[in-house]
Amino acid sequence: MPRIPYLPQDLTEPRELVSAIRNRRGGTLLELDRMLLNSPPFARGWNAHLLEVRTALTLSAKLRELAICVVAILNGADYEWKHHKPLLAAAGASEAQLQALSLLANSGTDVSSLPAGLFDASERAAIQLTVEMTRNVKVSDATFAAIKAVLPGNQQIAEIVGVIASYNMVSRFLVALGIDEE
Repeated sequence: MPRIPYLPQDLTEPRELVSAIRNRRGGTLLELDRMLLNSPPFARGWNAHLLEVRTALTLSAKLRELAICVVAILNGADYEWKHHKPLLAAAGASEAQLQALSLLANSGTDVSSLPAGLFDASERAAIQLTVEMTRNVKVSDATFAAIKAVLPGNQQIAEIVGVIASYNMVSRFLVALGIDEE
């Protein structure tokens, strides 16, 4: 049950903003959008920011979606997991990888609980970075060195850190406001 009301699905105002969100979503408003639109300025910034995060980065779709899904699991954001799990699968994650990620919900921060050999070095480094940023905010030198070793340059390092930070924002908004799974 949401803590503040969703705006109606047939919302049309503010026209330019609602139109932009509908265009990004393939014609519909998700419950997340209907909650965000309680504050048009916030919804406008959110839409522009996440459009760039989802479509303009050089970071691989698999690492982006892996980080997003790990954030969702760690923060108990079922809505986020439901929406991004299929995107992670489409980006190349196996069913075994998707199932293994659920182990993080129980272990919290123990990346070593993931089956050996199931994730490659870049995926393990991305998972560890996501766990540390989500649970501790601070990232250990060893974890930062691992992500630097597997990504080709500073742009992708900045991008994965930005994706993790952005989707921690998303999950906290979803969970705090009680946004339901659609």
